[in-house]
Amino acid sequence: MAVSNPAQPEPGLRLCALAEIADPGAKGFRFRRDSALFAGVVVRRGPLLAGYLDVCPHASWPLAAFDDRFLTRNGEHILCSGHGALFALADGACVAGPCFGERLTPWAIKLLGDEVFTA
Repeated sequence: MAVSNPAQPEPGLRLCALAEIADPGAKGFRFRRDSALFAGVVVRRGPLLAGYLDVCPHASWPLAAFDDRFLTRNGEHILCSGHGALFALADGACVAGPCFGERLTPWAIKLLGDEVFTA
């Protein structure tokens, strides 16, 4: 699904060094243009690196209530802190919770060397 958001960063923008994302872990990113806000999250677990919009498909609120606490304690799933839904790291599919069967919206990212960029 294409996202039409004027605050979404252009492809090729450096987000961070890979080392800045714990393994397993996640890091959130916010961009603002005028009144528009774009929120994304990059998750990492072993060789997996994936980007998603930071919005629950069920409730349309941000996934993490605090800092970069996007993952469950064991690092197995992305957690919606608002109602406890669990999402698969690899494809963003909701595997438990009120939005079961829905998915997080992908955000295209890429790894170039040891740096994470928008794609």
